[in-house]
Amino acid sequence: MSGGVRIDECPFKAMPEMSTVLLVIDPQIDFCCPVRGSLFVPGAERDMQRLAQMVRRHAAEIDAIHVTLDTHHTVHIAHPIFWVDANGKHPDPFTLIATTDIESGRWSATVPAMQSRARAYVQALDRGGRYTLCIWPYHCLIGSEGHAVKPALFDALRGWESGFRTVNYIQKGANFLTEHYSAIRADVPDPADPATQVNEPLIDALRAADRVLIAGEAGSHCVANTVQDLVQYLGEQTDRLTLLTDAMSPVPGFEPLQEAFLAEMMERGLAFRTTETAFGGKMRPQ
Repeated sequence: MSGGVRIDECPFKAMPEMSTVLLVIDPQIDFCCPVRGSLFVPGAERDMQRLAQMVRRHAAEIDAIHVTLDTHHTVHIAHPIFWVDANGKHPDPFTLIATTDIESGRWSATVPAMQSRARAYVQALDRGGRYTLCIWPYHCLIGSEGHAVKPALFDALRGWESGFRTVNYIQKGANFLTEHYSAIRADVPDPADPATQVNEPLIDALRAADRVLIAGEAGSHCVANTVQDLVQYLGEQTDRLTLLTDAMSPVPGFEPLQEAFLAEMMERGLAFRTTETAFGGKMRPQ
């Protein structure tokens, strides 16, 4: 038998009898840095600073950490390059494309051979009812600086790993034919790509924990989709989910989506805490 780490030594190993797990959604430079981030979410830099401080303060009390990474190619169905109008112009970031826009000829796939697949995808999004296709600025490109974890949080994660344990980094979004907001599954799973299917190992790892603290960016999109999927797949076990409300922010212009998400989760009985009260502390005076 060759050397290396055995499967039972990987991050999905069994948790202690009483365990706390941290799930951080897309804490990346492109979302969290006001100067260098191509899709900066206002407030995200402070969210991640607060989260980093929590990880440092309570490192010994956090039994496992899962961090998702939005991971894209330049060519992606939600990037400008994928679409053109009748004049051959690519859409501006934040353009919304619905089925009617394709049927009317307002927007077409840049590569004609992709037209049928693109139309079917947008139709599937419309049927799903979560989002209309939104064209985003190029972000979290594989190999780019923007794909990396916000340095302040990364330093705290490295400090946690100094206890001889490993953060479980989960990439999502590399399939250029579907969006992948949720860490649990792509918006429209590709039958030919297992990476877009339901992430059963992650669900099992979270199900095994007594408490799951959830933070990340953006509260209007990737955090919301992840938690909504977790509620679906965990069923009666959702009482173990805790949202860190001072460690997530919405994409500008999409604030109502985060508000609706939080209201829904409150109705479903999820716990709401902050990075200072998650482990029983009291809020410091502002």
